[in-house]
Amino acid sequence: MNENLLLIRLKSIGDVLFTLPAAQAVRAAFPAAKITFLTSRENAPLLRGFAGVDEVLTVDRALFRAGQPQKVLAAGLDLLRRLRAGRFARVFDFQGYGETEWLAWWTGAPERWGIVYRAGAGWVYTGTSQRAPGSHPVEWNLDLLRSFGLRPGPIHNDYVLPADALAAAREFFAAHRLDSTRPTLFIQPLTSSPQKNWPLAHYVWLAEHWRARGRQVVFGGGPADRAGLEPVRAAGFIVAAGVPLLVSAGLMKLSSVVVGADTGLLHLAVALGRRVVMLLHSNAPGGSHPFQHPDWTVTPAAGNNVADIETSRVERALELALAEWPPARPANPGT
Repeated sequence: MNENLLLIRLKSIGDVLFTLPAAQAVRAAFPAAKITFLTSRENAPLLRGFAGVDEVLTVDRALFRAGQPQKVLAAGLDLLRRLRAGRFARVFDFQGYGETEWLAWWTGAPERWGIVYRAGAGWVYTGTSQRAPGSHPVEWNLDLLRSFGLRPGPIHNDYVLPADALAAAREFFAAHRLDSTRPTLFIQPLTSSPQKNWPLAHYVWLAEHWRARGRQVVFGGGPADRAGLEPVRAAGFIVAAGVPLLVSAGLMKLSSVVVGADTGLLHLAVALGRRVVMLLHSNAPGGSHPFQHPDWTVTPAAGNNVADIETSRVERALELALAEWPPARPANPGT
């Protein structure tokens, strides 16, 4: 059916990635539809790898927090105009917060489906599903589609890396004399939540252990991580902190194994078909382990924190992961 559909998930990188299988299921169910995705402005580049999405609308959350009334009013009115002009037949709100619930209603779509988190919420939706404790966040989004009546077939979690991002990553490799045919470890050491972090000194030990065995190492991170990663640079390791998000994705795509804690880049690596080792507080059902790969984790003993995980356990997990390189999974189209 040729109609307009809207998907909503504003933040964060990991949560947007968790909608990828659902977005692919919507595309499979509505092959002729125009699919628009509403997200936070900082996540717009990420949507380039969602092959089933035709258009991206953005909310500039930083602008709304800046306290400039005239700019906020202009941006808000423009967003509302575009949402109403979209003439959407159906909206799937994977966020389910008050602001996204209201935006879904504003579209005027006759069918508005959303995830709700508590009793009494979601009254402006025409249909809802509740977040199911004990299931992966990806499944929350797929459950919304099932509540709507869709019966997704095989679940796919395939991020299609844009060719220009992969080319920029190859240029980074060449500029730093890295060989993409050799085993390479990509380390993402920092997260936005300190309680998720493993000590940076442990990552440096891991990198030195890897390098001593003739393997290549690249440290990744965002612009805000540059200062925090100075000890890594001082130890003689390549640091890619601050490169664009999709270039980081390309660097992971060229790497053999990606290691780090529960952060968006690790989940992006999984969607890229990379083998990851994720340091996670718990692997209990309902957590955000690598989707479809709960065994790709290293967790502390009961009652301990991520910081307490022994380096020897992580190194063993990496050696097992390296034994699977090159990956058996075929590369994504366009990579």
